Amino acid sequence: MSSDPARTTLSQAVQFHQSGRLDEAETLYRQFLSKTPENANLLHLLGMLLFQKGQRKEGLSHLRHAVNSDPSVAAFHLNFGSALAQDGQLQEAIAETRKALALSRGDAQAHFNLGHLLENCQQWDEAATSYRRAIQVRPDFAPAHNNLGNVLYSLGKSEDAESSYRAALRYRPLDPKTHKNLGRALHDLGRLSESTAAYQRAIELAPDDPEALTNLGAVLASNRRFDDAIAAYQKALTLHPADTAAMTNLGNALKDIGRVDEAIAWFTRALDLGADSRTGSCLNVVIHLHPDYDPPRIAQVHQQWEQRFARPLAPLSDFYPNDRTASRRIRIGYVSPSFSDHIVGHCVIALLSNHDHEAFEVFCYSDTRRPDAMTDRLRVTADAWRNTVGLSDEQLTSLIRQDQIDILVDLNMHMDRNRMLVFARKPAPVQITWIGYPSTTGLRTVDYRLSDPYLDPPGAGESFYSEKTIRLPESYWCYQPLDNLPDANELPALRNGYITFGCLNSFVKVNDTCLRLWARVLRGVENSRLLLLAPEGSARLRVLNVLQSEEIDESRIGFFDRHPRRKYMELYHQLDLGLDTTPYAGHTTTLDSLWMGVPLVTLIGATVVGRAGYSQLANLGLPELVASNPDSHVAIAASLAGDLERLSRLRRTLRMRMEQSPIMDAKRFAANVELAYRGMWRRWCASRAR
Repeated sequence: MSSDPARTTLSQAVQFHQSGRLDEAETLYRQFLSKTPENANLLHLLGMLLFQKGQRKEGLSHLRHAVNSDPSVAAFHLNFGSALAQDGQLQEAIAETRKALALSRGDAQAHFNLGHLLENCQQWDEAATSYRRAIQVRPDFAPAHNNLGNVLYSLGKSEDAESSYRAALRYRPLDPKTHKNLGRALHDLGRLSESTAAYQRAIELAPDDPEALTNLGAVLASNRRFDDAIAAYQKALTLHPADTAAMTNLGNALKDIGRVDEAIAWFTRALDLGADSRTGSCLNVVIHLHPDYDPPRIAQVHQQWEQRFARPLAPLSDFYPNDRTASRRIRIGYVSPSFSDHIVGHCVIALLSNHDHEAFEVFCYSDTRRPDAMTDRLRVTADAWRNTVGLSDEQLTSLIRQDQIDILVDLNMHMDRNRMLVFARKPAPVQITWIGYPSTTGLRTVDYRLSDPYLDPPGAGESFYSEKTIRLPESYWCYQPLDNLPDANELPALRNGYITFGCLNSFVKVNDTCLRLWARVLRGVENSRLLLLAPEGSARLRVLNVLQSEEIDESRIGFFDRHPRRKYMELYHQLDLGLDTTPYAGHTTTLDSLWMGVPLVTLIGATVVGRAGYSQLANLGLPELVASNPDSHVAIAASLAGDLERLSRLRRTLRMRMEQSPIMDAKRFAANVELAYRGMWRRWCASRAR
């Protein structure tokens, strides 16, 4: 029997198509369509070919014609959905993929495609369901296991994500992307050695992948191996010189070892190349650490960030459906990624534990990826707890609007994993910032910033904040030392025979200006020592080099690395007297020092972040420990170091002094904050009544 010539020619056209001879295949497809213009199969084949050639508009037209001509073929809907997705038409792509599934429930690829589309729309739960269905149909479907892991990771379920990635690797053990994803999940779980190994395996399989190197650098930085992290980022940049993610991470690692000038340069370069708002936020934070950035210059950088990233998101209308009764119960929403054993968690627990719930309904929007015991303590203080891990800024904005929050409080400022772009959308009628660090968000949509009379003396530079400053009457901080912390010990100098100065502030605040100031103190106090919290490697070498250039022998310098909280607090047992950093002073660290009986000398800074020590010591009735210039800083430190009786007395009494001060009067602090909230709300209600 002879074969059908037309069928043979169509088969040949398909072979041309599959082998990449697209022009020849197109000619044959069009010849056949000229004879049978409603042939759905031909329309489908030509549409796929045209889309493959980059002729998207005509290709989509033919694919649409195919599904309309014969809507009973699942493959037509599936491929049309894939083409729509590539064209950015995600919702129509989802609809077509669902039609394919309605015709063929047992198609693993269709379930996978739908999962991928839903994942791109950040519809995480539905995406996970689709990937699981694909796996049910085809248990060895490695990409489905991998993508399910990605969805679970986005939901903050890193343990489940790890299981999915390991399942994918059982079927596809040489896939570098899955090893890379596994490394990310392990990093999130804090299993840094395993994460490092996963990334190293990914790099072995794909040596030219800059993302794997960048991610490896992030794990090394989390493990405080900053020099190794910097090397990984630099290698990533040799592979991809315009990689803004690697530049941003490199900037952060340089910041962490005190190389602030270089950090600023890398953030600026990344922004020039189109980096996102995260990089801009990193720049906003790091400039506070640089001695050359005064309030006008800091304000300018924040204004540039706001114009570029936030202003386009501002709402077109200022209408809110909230009940405008000024005296009613107010809904307060707190937003943070750090409702956990983190400085923010420690700072907010006193306020959240003492709210008047008859007058205020408290909502917490928690982006906390690794909840812990502190998360549990914070959760019970809220009337409503919203887990926002995995929510996009748009989704979180919608949730806050649905909750009809009256006053939305940012607890993070521009620090890592901030939600500044939610505040840019202004989902609540009144928005304020507090406790991340005392400065400005730069956002026109944030109405207020909390401060105190010492951080922001009345009339001092308020024009450099985008927000209106509301001064709490006493303290910006309310300290809660929490449980299981050690008692203060006897003054170490009585045992050692010499004074030990120290600074346990984050090393990012330790610059050459600080070191040279501290060298003057060491020169003025014979046989004294200095202990610092500093990562190993080049950071410590820089400290020694600067101090040696100031005639301080390295035998007088000692270092600690970071420790869990109780062990960190025990380090204060080795210090007689603290030396504060400048221009960015210690904040919670200073309160920790004072709680452990270690007084410190602080230098009033030119910016608000440099006046924290002044605020805290003034609230404790110890203004004599506050220096107005470097000379007085050296003189105060030397005077205290020469008076062991006074140091011993302070060591015995500082804890009681704190307990009796506004800094630890949680009920009083909460009442002050609530009074500020009520005033903000009354002003908003009055403005709407006009």
